[in-house]
Amino acid sequence: MSMYCGIDLHSTKSWVAVLDDQLKVVQEAGLGNNLEEIVRLLEPYREEIEGIAVESTWNWYWLVDGLMEAGYRVHLTNTWAAQQWDGLKYTDDRHDARWLARLLKLGILPEGYIYPKEERSVRDLLRRRAFLVRKRTSFLLSMRGSFECRTGKRTSSDALKRWTAEDVEKYVDDSVAALGITSLLEPMNALSAEIRTIEREALSRARLRDEFAPLLTVWGVGKILALTIMYEVGDIERFRKVGNFTSYCRLVKTSRLSVGKPKGSGNRKNGNPYLSWAFSEAAHHANRHHEQARRYFQRKRSKTNNIVAIRALAHKLARASYHVMRDQVDFDAARLFR
Repeated sequence: MSMYCGIDLHSTKSWVAVLDDQLKVVQEAGLGNNLEEIVRLLEPYREEIEGIAVESTWNWYWLVDGLMEAGYRVHLTNTWAAQQWDGLKYTDDRHDARWLARLLKLGILPEGYIYPKEERSVRDLLRRRAFLVRKRTSFLLSMRGSFECRTGKRTSSDALKRWTAEDVEKYVDDSVAALGITSLLEPMNALSAEIRTIEREALSRARLRDEFAPLLTVWGVGKILALTIMYEVGDIERFRKVGNFTSYCRLVKTSRLSVGKPKGSGNRKNGNPYLSWAFSEAAHHANRHHEQARRYFQRKRSKTNNIVAIRALAHKLARASYHVMRDQVDFDAARLFR
């Protein structure tokens, strides 16, 4: 008899449910996050279990790797796409685990990508770099806002990175206000130093695979962003069409339609936030250094705002990058901005 297992994984405990092919519960239990306990619970059903569906938002490495090494076929659930039907009277972790097993048995479980274990460390290091870059940007924007508010003078982010306390005090007479700005200089410089350390480590340990090398021809994409995209994509062949890729990059509008009429928005969090960030970074660089990209951005901005315009440019670059990776060709700006 075939059996199907669902595991609802949380930070300190998991709920495990095993269902038979009639969708009847054979075994279920709430356990601590201990691989040996979970494997021991499943052992009597090892030969019958067709697959295990694991749902987790962040802490799945140890469980998925351990179950795969124990010989089980594991399916990582796409958490954002596996929502239970609206209107259910009652749900809890026990019912969630049963639900995962049901979806697996029925062949409709929305699955996430189980990234190869040996490549996760560099990918996660580049994710940490992205986190630090965003933090540094928030410091820069905060300092720039405070400075411009008190002086009426415009300044660039590049200039801010070279500031010292003395530079600020030349323009801001109020010592307390100056301290409010200069207090962020040291943590900003510390973040910059850590970012450079991570970049050196990533470049020393990782190399762009041949199929991703053409990414370096895409406007706004340098070595670090190319590595970020490569490690987040994994295998470009898993995206059947360019629309699937840009949707995964969170660069496609969400919508729900019925008889051609809008019925609210879709799930905007379904996709990869790191690719979304990477292509937005590429768009900012392209806008600064390439005239055709700047004209496209300005044309979009004339109809909307800066954020929507830069996201539109990011969408363009993501579409181009898909073809660059899939077809192994160099970036063609004339084709992109015709």
